[in-house]
Amino acid sequence: MAETIKVLVSEEEVNERIKTLGKQISENYAGKQIHMICVLKGGVFFMCELAKRISVPVSLDFMCVSSYGDATTSSGVVRIAKDLDESIEGKDVLIVEDIIDSGRTLYYLIDVLKKRNPKSIQLCTLLDKPERRERDVKVDYVGFEIPDEFVVGYGLDYAQKYRNLPYIGVVEGVE
Repeated sequence: MAETIKVLVSEEEVNERIKTLGKQISENYAGKQIHMICVLKGGVFFMCELAKRISVPVSLDFMCVSSYGDATTSSGVVRIAKDLDESIEGKDVLIVEDIIDSGRTLYYLIDVLKKRNPKSIQLCTLLDKPERRERDVKVDYVGFEIPDEFVVGYGLDYAQKYRNLPYIGVVEGVE
């Protein structure tokens, strides 16, 4: 059965919310520099758009951390496929993620990063599925709280497809 995509959050709604988040983050980090860490691959679309809307200085780095592979549910095994390129010691870190559901990946990642002595760590996600949470993860900035459905677009994929959709959609017809 072929999958179909139903729009959950429109492109206009996504753009407006990112603009609002950028303003809020800029106010909260006034007088500081933010070291943004993007969780690849899905977070890259969101981080680029968010960074453009933050008015304080930002630096960027990337990590590839996964517990999914090509599946639609987390395997529970977290692995770092690409680590940071530079030290975060003494920096105000903002982790940027596309979606948080079980919280296992971010719980693990935050634990790893805290050991590297940043000045602060905060978490920003485009999408949050709190009803799926298995690990207690404090999310400081949330774009949208969504129901427990499998979503794609704006960086999120299904077997590497649909990342380039400019909206958030629900995949129908996926087991």
